[in-house]
Amino acid sequence: MDILAVLCNEFHLEQKRVENTVALIDEGNTIPFIARYRKEVTGSLDDQVLRELSERLTYLRGLEKRREEVSASIEEQGKMTEELAAAIAAAATLAEIEDLYRPYRPKRKTRASVAREKGLEPLAEEIFAQKPDSAEPIVLAEGYVDPEKGVETAEEALAGAKDIIAENISDDALIRKLLREFIQKLGSLSSKAAKEESSVYEMYYDFSEPVAKLPGHRILAIDRGEREEFLKVSVEADRERALAIVYNHSVLDTHSPCNEAVRQAAEDAFDRLIFPSIEREIRSGLTENACEQAIRVFAVNLRNLLMQPPVKGCVTLGLDPAYRTGCKIAVVDETGRVLDTTVVYPTPPQKKIAEAKAKLKALIEKHNVSVISIGNGTASRESEQFVAELIGELDRKVSYLIVSEAGASVYSASKLAATEFPDYDVSLRSAVSIARRMQDPLAELVKIDPKAIGVGQYQHDMPKNRMDEALGGVVESCVNNVGADLNTASLSLLSHIAGINSGVAKNIVTYREENGAFKSRSELLKVPKLGKKAFEQCAGFLRVAESKNVLDNTAVHPESYKAAETLLARCGYTDADVRAGAIDALMERAEAAGIAALAEEAGVGEPTLRDIISELLKPGRDPRDELPPPLLRSDVMEMKDLKEGMELMGTVRNVIDFGAFVDIGVHEDGLVHISQICNKFIRHPGEVLKVGDVVKVRVLGVDVAKKRISLTMKGISK
Repeated sequence: MDILAVLCNEFHLEQKRVENTVALIDEGNTIPFIARYRKEVTGSLDDQVLRELSERLTYLRGLEKRREEVSASIEEQGKMTEELAAAIAAAATLAEIEDLYRPYRPKRKTRASVAREKGLEPLAEEIFAQKPDSAEPIVLAEGYVDPEKGVETAEEALAGAKDIIAENISDDALIRKLLREFIQKLGSLSSKAAKEESSVYEMYYDFSEPVAKLPGHRILAIDRGEREEFLKVSVEADRERALAIVYNHSVLDTHSPCNEAVRQAAEDAFDRLIFPSIEREIRSGLTENACEQAIRVFAVNLRNLLMQPPVKGCVTLGLDPAYRTGCKIAVVDETGRVLDTTVVYPTPPQKKIAEAKAKLKALIEKHNVSVISIGNGTASRESEQFVAELIGELDRKVSYLIVSEAGASVYSASKLAATEFPDYDVSLRSAVSIARRMQDPLAELVKIDPKAIGVGQYQHDMPKNRMDEALGGVVESCVNNVGADLNTASLSLLSHIAGINSGVAKNIVTYREENGAFKSRSELLKVPKLGKKAFEQCAGFLRVAESKNVLDNTAVHPESYKAAETLLARCGYTDADVRAGAIDALMERAEAAGIAALAEEAGVGEPTLRDIISELLKPGRDPRDELPPPLLRSDVMEMKDLKEGMELMGTVRNVIDFGAFVDIGVHEDGLVHISQICNKFIRHPGEVLKVGDVVKVRVLGVDVAKKRISLTMKGISK
């Protein structure tokens, strides 16, 4: 297999771009670095395409390795033929290779292997030949009776021969392929109740849907119901049509006395060997595809959550709601530094509302708090109501925001949190996290295992390694897209910068603590174990606002500093102009001079030159600032206040296969079903909505008892 040719075909790219990209990956370059700083080489492929290409490259190389192993094993057995070699060479998937290898794979003890040990293989071959002039199978079997080999009767010999024929038919790669395709196209997945007990899986107690049409979320729900022993699940197909496929490729039209014996062996092969195996394969494939789809949805949601606009420049009061143990409070300054902590008891059973208001009013006045960040966990509704009342009594403008506290408890109990806040107990650390994740969602959420953040479906059922790989790629992409301040970035944030592992990140923090703030990017080379390769990969993603070189506070890579200086000089600007933001006409002057000519003079490609111009125009820019800000509130409603037809603004909290959950400020998120998102047909809600979107919705229905809110986005007044 020509792997490069396959990649070119699948990604619709010319060969040179693929060759260059594969070479960069093989040289150990990170995906963020390749995407940002090697655009001329890759043809400006974005990081998502690069990751997909890298994953596919790994799969195809694994496929080639397995192809070589299988070929070597069959060669070793002396059973390789030209036809088999050609079939193995042409196999496009691991499943096809394994099907071809099946007859030659060392087997455990089977009925067929026992029959072979008894010397019955020649009988099986004679029967399977189905010659028109053959004797009856039972007559042929009489010649193989041998008590010394354990064959007492002709009937035993015939049964053993049929077992061999059945296994041979089962090992036929073509039969398996045709049956697999037939069942995938026309089979159904069915589930029945495993016990007479009410559960969340009741809709699957008598359920059947074509395999080809099953959506991923149903597959995952059925799988979980089966694991929890509420469901019995099976794949069903038209047995007669399936058997016809087996007969067509095993029973010859020879009018032989042996035809019926082969037919019986073929039926046995289907029922005992082939169908159970293919059923497992199909179920495994359904689950694998459903998991991939769920991971993709989770990854998209995670990206949108991490890239939420930060609420900058605000002193923030974080409130971690609770009942008996009280609400934990932490006030942090604009940079996230903790200024104050306390505990108040406005919720049941204490309900010390007046005392709590007095404490928080004092903190708000003392620290000039402008935003309150409330966690959405236990006692959130009561806490939100309390905060709304409190805001109404203030003579200053204060808003509040409900933030997801998913993962806050995981973080607050972690070693990382204990190191960061050794003097605070777990609950106060959680309040700090709730405040900070409003100020800068990305910087705070990278401290938490992505699976604990809760913006997906069935995330705890996913294959761990694949989930970690996919979500790790998302976190890496987001962190490097935004960049990090070298002098303030946490250990967690630094660990996700391209080219920096956790060990090097610790060394950066230690160097910073021992030597003070970094004065330039080049000082990174003094950090232990951060060599030239790591510096090449990470430097462009780290900012040093305090540096004398203004380029150190941009995404311009140090390797392009001379190019940037040439550009500025040719366009009549200085570093001081860049610092003062007085280079608004840079692009116009560059275009007037000719981008291609300037790029050649500067020694870089046109894409790199355009990126340099973009960075110089906005040094220290944060791409998240260009997104719509989060929806801040100052009042509160309860579910009982909702009326059908009411129109409200809300924030999309989660996007899943069948719809989106929207926070409309009543503690319980409402569901906008996929059919209620827009007037046109969409295959997935993610085509229209993303986590963090602020949308207008109308209430369709409210079920207070079940805590369900149905919403629509169709026909909304502007």
